[in-house]
Amino acid sequence: MQAWLLDAPSSPPVGLSALRLATHPEPLPKPGQALLALHYASLNPADRYLAEGLYPAKPAYPHILGRDAVGTIIALGTQTQHLRVGDTKLILRGEAGVSQPGTFAQFIAVPEDVLADLPPTWSPKQGAGAPLVYLTAYQALTQFGPPDPGSVVLVSGASGGVGVASLQLAHAMGLVPVALSRDPAKHPVLLANGARLALSPNDPHWRETLYATLSRRPVSLVIDNIGGAGFEQLLDTLNQNARVSVVGALAGPVPQFNTASLFFRRVHLRGVAVGTYTPAESQLAWAQAIQLLAAANLKPLVDSIHPFPNLPQAFARLAAGPLGKVLLEIPPIG
Repeated sequence: MQAWLLDAPSSPPVGLSALRLATHPEPLPKPGQALLALHYASLNPADRYLAEGLYPAKPAYPHILGRDAVGTIIALGTQTQHLRVGDTKLILRGEAGVSQPGTFAQFIAVPEDVLADLPPTWSPKQGAGAPLVYLTAYQALTQFGPPDPGSVVLVSGASGGVGVASLQLAHAMGLVPVALSRDPAKHPVLLANGARLALSPNDPHWRETLYATLSRRPVSLVIDNIGGAGFEQLLDTLNQNARVSVVGALAGPVPQFNTASLFFRRVHLRGVAVGTYTPAESQLAWAQAIQLLAAANLKPLVDSIHPFPNLPQAFARLAAGPLGKVLLEIPPIG
């Protein structure tokens, strides 16, 4: 089969540029596994982090990146119980692309308990990019307990995969999502996908606009996908006992952080890591997320689809700031 191989992690600027397209042995399903012919795979920032040695994983090399995808079951190992050859399935969060070979390949063998059905009203393209970002968004919204209806949720990096998923799920939960995205041209799409208000962090008055528009209601939960120098501005919007779900660090480390900003409002900070979900917890969170999306009549956003040989260009699009998910189209054998 054809696969994109990473021979070893390397620091930037090498990182992803070390990936190479090559022939690799086709996997065989082990007991409890299914072999899938993949159709579309999704790119995630975590793939870049692993390629740059910034992710706590120790896979065997050469390694195949890629966390989630959609494909057709073409073979089953022994001890599988609820699968059939010919079924179309999504890959939820498991070890694919982390400690085990991932989805930037024509075939993958994965355990039965990380597979899920494609929702009946979704296209395979919509499904391919959904699992990791919706599980991440769901954990970010619920890890402190059920959010209070009507509370304000501020989402930074709102046009990315996790950002859009967070807006959609927050809207479906009856919350008041506020999108923070640098590009005002993206704001109408974010408003159509659940945001009550869309603001740009490049506007020096964005916090004043937030307070004025929401009748000075402060923020109860921040979902931060960005990190970097803007982190303290996010904290300035918080109310008493507010919470911060830290998802990503696309802008790098926070250069200056005064912990006194947490004291009197008793702010809770917690990282988001869907790898802490068991397979059963992932299945439950996924089912709840799908139910919320269906009730709100919302679906995943696909930013762009790239041919299999163009994985470097797909990662360039991911780095540029997509609106929704960036996908890789995987060719069939033959």
